[in-house]
Amino acid sequence: MKWENALKDYQLYLKIERGLSKNSIANYSLDVKKLMGYLEEHGISESPISIKSATIQQFIYETAKAVNARSQSRLISGLRSFFSYLIFEDYITSNPLELIESPKIGRKLPDTLSEEEIDKLINAIDLSKPEGERNRSMLETLYGCGLRVSELTNLKISDLFFEEGFIKVTGKGDKQRFVPIIGITQKYINIYRSQIRNHMVVKPGFEDTLFLNRRGKQLTRAMVFTIIKQLAEKIGLKKSISPHTFRHSFATHLLQNNADLRSIQLMLGHESITTTEIYVHLDKSHLTKVVEKYHPRK
Repeated sequence: MKWENALKDYQLYLKIERGLSKNSIANYSLDVKKLMGYLEEHGISESPISIKSATIQQFIYETAKAVNARSQSRLISGLRSFFSYLIFEDYITSNPLELIESPKIGRKLPDTLSEEEIDKLINAIDLSKPEGERNRSMLETLYGCGLRVSELTNLKISDLFFEEGFIKVTGKGDKQRFVPIIGITQKYINIYRSQIRNHMVVKPGFEDTLFLNRRGKQLTRAMVFTIIKQLAEKIGLKKSISPHTFRHSFATHLLQNNADLRSIQLMLGHESITTTEIYVHLDKSHLTKVVEKYHPRK
């Protein structure tokens, strides 16, 4: 079995059997491609079926010199998944990463922004430029609905149900959920649509896409990152932030204002509530308030 063929079959499995998104499939594939590159560079002719645990261990050891523990752990996890697939398909009987331990890493708490910092970022947008209204409505949507950046860029006009107070979001694995959208977010989206988007020349195939670039096409994830980075620099924000920071802030601020975890889980589209529970660790004062309010011996 050739590596290229095994990788293609694996990608198909991730798409059809596991229903993963393109981004997730690309990340899993990258782990396998790194191993393939290492084998080629060192003239090692072991196939996916014949590769020895010692070879993989050496690859991980050499890779570890250039990456942090979290990246190393991610690489091991990705490769373990690939060889588990080969077991599933009866190509091999044991996983060569079985005895390879991932480095111990602490649970990384996401960075968040305060309400004041979010206000400063949005107020720093230059509304005299056409893209200003678009950028304001985008950031309001990221923060107001807790979206992932891919969910934001893929948002359609037909996904907006403002009368009902919801938007339809397509998340990981093409799973759809309805997320409440508050009045102020609706307001800025409507301003962008009526004053900017309605006057743009939209390229064929993007008629239903909400957020467009200057060429009338869907805005890229990278462009959203760039917009946020530039605004952070403009206001002198020292934190390292990304579109995901707005999503984390959405969840953290809801929790601080006594929203329940189950509701936050549904809005974020987390499959497991344990993923949502990370936000509890961000503000331990919230737990103190819960005990003080609800414990019978308070």
